[in-house]
Amino acid sequence: MPSSRPPTGASAPQGPLRFEEALERLEQIVDGLEGGELPLEDALARFEEGVGLTRALGEQLTQAERRVEQLVREGGGLVAKPLAEDTP
Repeated sequence: MPSSRPPTGASAPQGPLRFEEALERLEQIVDGLEGGELPLEDALARFEEGVGLTRALGEQLTQAERRVEQLVREGGGLVAKPLAEDTP
């Protein structure tokens, strides 16, 4: 069955993907790998693409966390606060 996913590297978009686009692509890669029907070379290429996306997504999350911390002000200074309370 032909895949509706773009081939790795063949039609790569210019510039970085938005977070949501990268996450969607990562989900597509995981689904394809879990299907177990990809030839080894294609599976390795998709896995490599997934690792790159995971790193890029992690960096985007780190940057977003830093921005949130900078925006939270308390008593005239910057204070890092968790986004959700840690209550057991």
